Amino acid sequence: MPSKKTKEIWEFGDFQTPDELARSAIQIIKNLDFKPRSILEPTCGRGAFLFSAVDTFPKAELTIGVDINKAHLNHLKKRIFKEYRKTQIKILNADFFALDWSEILKDLPKPILIIGNPPWVTSSELGILQSSNLPEKSNFQSRAGLEAITGKSNFDISEWMLLKHLEWLQKQRGMVAMLCKMTVARKVLAYAWKHDYPLRLARLYKINAMKHFNASVDAGFFLMDCGQETGSKDCDIYEKVSDSKPSHTIGYHDGIVISDVDLYEKWKFLRGTDKAYMWRSGIKHDCARVMELKRSQTGFFNGFGEFIQLENKYVYPLFKSSDIGNGRIRECRKFALVTQRYIGEDTTHIKKNAPKTWEYLQSNMESFEKRASSIYRNRPPFSIFGVGDYTFAPWKIAISGFYKKLNFKPIGPIEGRPAIFDDTIYFLPAWSEGEAYFLSEILNSKPAQEFFSSMIFWSDKRPITIDLLKRLNIRVLTQKLGRENEYNSYATIRSAKHSVQDQLQQTLFAG
Repeated sequence: MPSKKTKEIWEFGDFQTPDELARSAIQIIKNLDFKPRSILEPTCGRGAFLFSAVDTFPKAELTIGVDINKAHLNHLKKRIFKEYRKTQIKILNADFFALDWSEILKDLPKPILIIGNPPWVTSSELGILQSSNLPEKSNFQSRAGLEAITGKSNFDISEWMLLKHLEWLQKQRGMVAMLCKMTVARKVLAYAWKHDYPLRLARLYKINAMKHFNASVDAGFFLMDCGQETGSKDCDIYEKVSDSKPSHTIGYHDGIVISDVDLYEKWKFLRGTDKAYMWRSGIKHDCARVMELKRSQTGFFNGFGEFIQLENKYVYPLFKSSDIGNGRIRECRKFALVTQRYIGEDTTHIKKNAPKTWEYLQSNMESFEKRASSIYRNRPPFSIFGVGDYTFAPWKIAISGFYKKLNFKPIGPIEGRPAIFDDTIYFLPAWSEGEAYFLSEILNSKPAQEFFSSMIFWSDKRPITIDLLKRLNIRVLTQKLGRENEYNSYATIRSAKHSVQDQLQQTLFAG
């Protein structure tokens, strides 16, 4: 187990697999009654997987190990000479991204077992190290999946490699069996499922990465049995390599990746579009030091530490993701300037209605002009997004996208003003306290919680998304809970209110 992350380990994701873990992982393959005629380890290192596979499958006709690190291969060759001299093992010193794999693969007896522990490193980390240990975009112009990955600002190198392995086996029988991050395995599965790769079977066994690699990351031993038959769209998840029964199954159903197939099947009737209630995200301004304020007794302090005095007209109580996630909702720590009531609204009215605020905004024009997002181009000065009549609803039911729990909070006015949120928070607007508590109660009910949980991967950076929340049909949920009459009464009020707002909006634009 490496005690320190050296530059070499960082650049090449070089975490050598312990022999015991390699043996346990290869035993899983044997128990599946898979009998490879050839074994390939594209990043073999010192050969823990390679030797375990040779020991477990002595009838394999050819074994090939490839690695970029000459020191690892020298160690491996010495062991071959001592212990495996009679075994057909071929060793290549090569760069994975430069090697002509088609030449190697065409002569391998089928089925092929592709095993190993690919680099646990991202493209961003390699950029920091100015490393060339990356795939070239230009190699994959005709392959949309790989091109899409290398076009990302950041991606796991192992994700790219695993998709390459799937390509190799797309028209022939074989198995990919790799140690990798859990998130990488899921991304690869999602791609394979969406593009109808012929996966006969998929399994993911969790491992203790801290114990084996001194790495604080969710990781596992990932198996994909590939063939020419109709592909499976499920993957069993095992809590340990030694487990014989899965804890749950993830899959691809109804066009989405499911984190718990059994739970989804139980509650999928709740899925659908609700016409009365639409989830919204908080305000996006990309100018926090100017727009987000802390209040003092005589004014405000901005993010630069500058004391300012502003009119109250455009200042609203602000809740951040940490406030909602930690339940700090009785009072707010911050306030924010809200410069528009709808997207694209002319902002020059601020000059007349709040001259101090206008002067403050003007004095920080440079900060607004530095905003990188293209959404602000050709917009009125000081524009924001994620704003509309829903922003100013007196009550809201909110949830943080970042926090690892499903807890919907009713948020009421603060000091007589509607609370607003940053864009990491999702919410439903409510027009009364009764409606807000009604919505929070049904959203925190067991059916809603289990429905959402069946599609959430809690290891994601932002596990709760607006797309997830929109999948719930609130009307159908209230039918299940026996509360449809309450739903209908609130929906009727909302419909009438929106009708009036639509008329006002049309009049405003017509004028």
